[in-house]
Order: sequence, then structure tokens, then C-alpha cells
Amino acid sequence: MRQLTKEEVIKLFDEHEKRWSRIPTLDILSWHSFPWPMLKQPNDPEQLTYIEIQAYVLSPHQSADRTPRERIKDYLRKWHPDRFETKLLPKVREDDREKVKEGAGAVARHLNKLLGSLSSSAENGLFG
Repeated sequence: MRQLTKEEVIKLFDEHEKRWSRIPTLDILSWHSFPWPMLKQPNDPEQLTYIEIQAYVLSPHQSADRTPRERIKDYLRKWHPDRFETKLLPKVREDDREKVKEGAGAVARHLNKLLGSLSSSAENGLFG
């Protein structure tokens, strides 16, 4: 797969924000309803890797006014199982529900790991 240009990445982030804003208005959701935090659309939970999510969340082409920690926390609010499983998962089609639950759980775990790695790096003087 070829590398996305800066303009394509910025457009992707804009599209993902629009999709997030539409989700609450939808009655039925599926795997493809969600703007998974990756630069390419995953087809299943196994493709939601730490490296891919890290590249997306820490991209210099999004939310320049937000620190990496703030961005991670913003994404955690969207993907956290307590919120996700009560507000969004019930709207997911039955045949996609388990797959979406597994994917959202993977995203939340990777985001928590990423937040922890930023904290460890900060303590060691590697960031800010």
C-alpha cells in the first residue's frame, strides 16, 4: 500500500470527525459505520494493531492544538468499553456486534498502552 500524502491524511481525519458526529443520529450501525483509528480501514479486529493506531493517533497532521496525551484521552472517551458498550454497541447489527465489540476493546487496550508509554517516556525525560 502506498503512503498517504499529507493532504490525504488531513482529509481522512476530517472525514472521521464527520463520521463520529453522525454516529449518534444513526439507528443501526455496522463494522463499517465506525471511523476506526487507523490510516486505512481495517476489515476485522486483528488488523487493529498497536503500531497502526499509534501512527494514527500521534500523526502530526491532526489536532495540532492538542497534545498527544490529550488526543489519546479524546479517543479513549470514544472507545472506552463502559461508554461504547452501553451507548453504541446496542445499535450495532446483531451479525456485526461481537466483531465490533472485539474491535472496540482492542482499540481501547492499545490506547491505554499508548497513554502508558507516553507517561513512562515523560518520566524518563523523553517527551516535553
